[in-house]
Amino acid sequence: MGKPTGFMDYDRKAAASVPPKERITNYKEFHIYLSEEEQQKQGARCMNCGVPFCQAGMDIMGMTSGCPLHNLVPEWNDLVYTGNWEQAYNRLKKTNNFPEFTSRVCPALCENACTCGHYGDAVTVKENEHGIIERAYEEGYAKAKPPRTRTGKTVAVVGSGPAGLAAADQLNRRGHKVTVFERDDRVGGLLMYGIPNMKLEKQVIDRKVDIMKEEGVEFVTGANVGKDVKAAKLLKEFDAVILACGAKNPRDINAPGRDAKGIYFAVDYLSQTTKSLLDSDFKDQKFVSAKGKKVVIIGGGDTGNDCVGTAIRQGAVSVTQLEMMPPAPKTRAEDNPWPQWPKVLKTDYGQEEAIAVFGHDPRIYQTTVKEFLKDKNGNLTAVKTVKLESQKDEKTGRMVMGEVPGSESKIDADLVFIAAGFLGTQKYVADAFGVKLNERTNVSTEKGKYSTNVKNVFTAGDMHRGQSLVVWAIREGREAAHEVDEKLLGYSSLSVQ
Repeated sequence: MGKPTGFMDYDRKAAASVPPKERITNYKEFHIYLSEEEQQKQGARCMNCGVPFCQAGMDIMGMTSGCPLHNLVPEWNDLVYTGNWEQAYNRLKKTNNFPEFTSRVCPALCENACTCGHYGDAVTVKENEHGIIERAYEEGYAKAKPPRTRTGKTVAVVGSGPAGLAAADQLNRRGHKVTVFERDDRVGGLLMYGIPNMKLEKQVIDRKVDIMKEEGVEFVTGANVGKDVKAAKLLKEFDAVILACGAKNPRDINAPGRDAKGIYFAVDYLSQTTKSLLDSDFKDQKFVSAKGKKVVIIGGGDTGNDCVGTAIRQGAVSVTQLEMMPPAPKTRAEDNPWPQWPKVLKTDYGQEEAIAVFGHDPRIYQTTVKEFLKDKNGNLTAVKTVKLESQKDEKTGRMVMGEVPGSESKIDADLVFIAAGFLGTQKYVADAFGVKLNERTNVSTEKGKYSTNVKNVFTAGDMHRGQSLVVWAIREGREAAHEVDEKLLGYSSLSVQ
């Protein structure tokens, strides 16, 4: 464990952030991480509990508690405390292929299940993970380690998001020849174009992809499998195929006036912004700009928050974020005890920036769009909203959010970004391979399995489980790789935990 009295001797100390008005002038990551000495003190706070919920990754009341990757958190916290950074890296890499990603974008399920946080402040697990992986790069022990032998088996991975990359990494370690097909022009999938640069700078992805290339993984970009690249070709040329194409069908808002000019899906807005930034530092103008615009964002989740932060950086004159549900409580409710995931109010970086720039929280709760208003030329001018309240559905008996009569109002808007979640996989890929979809339009498999109804075709990540977290995508990629390995060789030595 860390220092036996560490959780009493040291207070939690997290990385500082660049002040909002300063960081919105660019698209760079804005955390100021702890010194080595301070990081070791944070490692010392780990209690090495009898039951380390931080690494449990189990379902409690429909929510995940602890890390789905089952990271060996107490072990590497102790190694951080004692200054054994290389061994900490080795323990971390046993369960997590990409700590350079998760230490930046994961919501830290580990910390929310930390026993130290039951009555006090949780251990800074996510930041300790960041310290370990970044030191590994600095010291050189995160360098490429190609497999010593090859099996002669070949695997195609369709999609280079976290699930596809995890599966490719695992299977390549085993000695299989892996080729990753990505339809975009850069590798990374959701990590590259779905997450803004200020949360995950793209050289972090490129750094890891370059190592995977050195280790023997082949990447083919601009390859739209199911359209430009035929499924039959992959099935013929590879011993196995893993479909890891994500859940990229955005949920729409079907209100009158939806055809107005100025309404975009959040995923398209964020992707265009990142691509233009990377291609030309915005000089190509191939993106939707919120400069001088009144912006309304429909959706209160992480994607909506990313739109808030992006619009502010572009120079929006106002930003409003609509959320259907009421605000969560500021502290845990009695029916939401530890170690359940805490259903509490979170003010994320985008909302912090909006408060700093505009003087108020951009979120309006229990509100949805009733109509999009437009001028005679079809340009968006405003959204008509209506308040919502919890009501009993007479048919099902369930409580649902229903409109409050007479509560309509209007918000001026030049741009609307729809961040209402995703509905499942894009059907053309599934159709190309002939794999079955379930009622949620995700690729169907037996429970706990990754093989589809088509011989030698497997699936993983959001395409399999629906929209989820990066840690879940990595876990699914690892488990799918284990199943593929068993199929190819009759047994597998690949770790899934």
